[in-house]
Amino acid sequence: MSKVVLKNVTKIYDKKKVIDNVDLTIEDKEFVVLVGASGCGKSTILRMIAGLEEITGGDIYIGDKKVNDIQPKDRDIAFVFQSYALYPHMTVRDNIAFGLKMRKVDKDTIEKKVQEAAEILDLTEYLDRKPKQLSGGQRQRVALGRAIVRNPKVFLMDEPLSNLDAKLRVQMRSEIKKLHEKLQTTFIYVTHDQTEALTMGDRIVVLDKGVIQQVDKPEEIYDNPANTFVAGFIGSPQMNFINASVSDSNIGFAGCSFRAAKDMGGRNEVTLGIRPEKMICNGEVKFTAEVEMVELLGSEKIVYFGVNGQKCSAKLSSENSIGKTIELSINPSDIYLFDTVTGMRI
Repeated sequence: MSKVVLKNVTKIYDKKKVIDNVDLTIEDKEFVVLVGASGCGKSTILRMIAGLEEITGGDIYIGDKKVNDIQPKDRDIAFVFQSYALYPHMTVRDNIAFGLKMRKVDKDTIEKKVQEAAEILDLTEYLDRKPKQLSGGQRQRVALGRAIVRNPKVFLMDEPLSNLDAKLRVQMRSEIKKLHEKLQTTFIYVTHDQTEALTMGDRIVVLDKGVIQQVDKPEEIYDNPANTFVAGFIGSPQMNFINASVSDSNIGFAGCSFRAAKDMGGRNEVTLGIRPEKMICNGEVKFTAEVEMVELLGSEKIVYFGVNGQKCSAKLSSENSIGKTIELSINPSDIYLFDTVTGMRI
């Protein structure tokens, strides 16, 4: 069993609470992605699971064992760092084998494990090279190989692809997912890239200021965000937010209105959330806006404009002709409603 459980975990730095009573259960063999902006606490959580950071309060379990006071080397985890952390003077073979040698594993077992890892990661022909002779993607695979040979209960990965170029990141995302399927081990992966989170995770944990905002499957996070932070963080371009007035369940903005399907609970205003791809040219609720900028992205174009003083965008087909103004529309069923004060979904 390689289930990981965090119970009321707290971390305080210099009297500031950076992780605030986090409760999280990661199931055996699950691939969970921790995502959020820089400084949200995702790497701190990973390092606490690894034992590289002490926890201020709460408990962490790996399998059935509480590991609060267990040294990192005895937690049966493997940590893959952002910086690869390879030894430049060692060959690929020796880098992969290093951890096993430190544990006094016999030579035959080491060689067998290194060869198996090299085959899985397509590194066999590079075993006698030094890291400086490898590409960034190959170096990252070596770092993964060093983790694989340990056969850990849990893989911890801290933004392992952030140093790679865009094309290589896409390739390595696929390779890491395939690796997870082969190894059938628990993976906990940290990233600030919401595209990585959506494409890789079985579940996503969205964090903000040390607090979990939502935990769910990628499609649920995207389709049913719990609040404006999640809605705005997940999705590219990000969700549009427009302040709107409420009168007798009629919601009005930019000279148009629609009837709310839900009880507004006596609110006088709400925040509307609309995905850029849901800003269309043939919906029910129509409005006109002045175009500020247009980005052409091959078959699509992103049109930027303002509504009620708030910056918005629409993702349209490149076939759409765009002038100085644009008439857009939205179907009410595609509009999210959020409380303007709390940011929570209504």
